[in-house]
Amino acid sequence: MIVAYWIVAGIAALVFIAAGAMKLARPKEALAASGMAWTEDFTSPSVKPIGLAEVLGGIGLILPMLTGVAPILSPIAGAALAILMVGAAITHIRRNEPPIPIALVVIAAAAAILGFIVL
Repeated sequence: MIVAYWIVAGIAALVFIAAGAMKLARPKEALAASGMAWTEDFTSPSVKPIGLAEVLGGIGLILPMLTGVAPILSPIAGAALAILMVGAAITHIRRNEPPIPIALVVIAAAAAILGFIVL
């Protein structure tokens, strides 16, 4: 079971850290031009905290379990990321965009991480 956790958590962490870093590094206009039309619904200063939450959540999936220091934070990070992705799916639905399959997969992965720890 622990091998499955590390596989799912590692992939989810990479996805969240990469996506969050992109939101932190690029201006809102560049994100919108690259296909992230949802940024039009948010102010420039509000996109950065979303990216920061993704980066910190990705780190939170791995670091506590890896170090053994407060490992309860890993499932909390998984739950928080699942909630963040539910918000992302709601934003896309509100914009009449088709649900993004990767968002649904990441929600499932983040929830699975919570399940791995609880078991």
